[in-house]
Amino acid sequence: MSERLRTGIDVLDQRLGGGVPPGTIAALSAPPASQAELLLAEFVAPRETLYLTLDRPKSAVADGLRRTAVETGDPVVRAVADEDRIDHAIELLDGLPERSTVVVDPHSAIEREGRTGFLAFMTRLRQRVADTDSLAVLHCLDGRDVSSLRDSTEHVADVIFDLTTDIGSATVENRLAVPKFRGGRALTDTLKLRLTDGVAVDTSRDIA
Repeated sequence: MSERLRTGIDVLDQRLGGGVPPGTIAALSAPPASQAELLLAEFVAPRETLYLTLDRPKSAVADGLRRTAVETGDPVVRAVADEDRIDHAIELLDGLPERSTVVVDPHSAIEREGRTGFLAFMTRLRQRVADTDSLAVLHCLDGRDVSSLRDSTEHVADVIFDLTTDIGSATVENRLAVPKFRGGRALTDTLKLRLTDGVAVDTSRDIA
């Protein structure tokens, strides 16, 4: 089997046996009010990256990546046009380099295009990441307006990264679960994350 592709989060990669297999489609499910963009920055860091932004200007995405503490290198950021969105997104996938990462942010915008467009995009995405031994990361907003196609996204995805954010009276706690890992071992417990200007895994034991 080809060498695995690192996620950029060392402890997570160790738990996943070195990362994820080439050709993987991963869904990152996270609340819109979370620091999920820091996780996207970590996914960008290990390899050449094509970053497709569907609801923010590409300058805002590039500036946001630069402001993190993560060394993201020089990802190629492309804004997907509102008009003929699916066709444009598919066209942009043709520029995916070998053994790279493609980020779709947010994938929720693809889901809102309807089943026909959604399936066309996912079929082409699957083909491109398989042909180039790459990794696709779909940023799935888990907020108030979740598409009925989210079940289809999670079914197609090989790996699911599920970020939850609990806001208490004095603390904000972030946990990352990996409940699905097709072709690997899903995690049976969660990782507690410290999300500030970067991503750190809290390895201390929780005290009940």
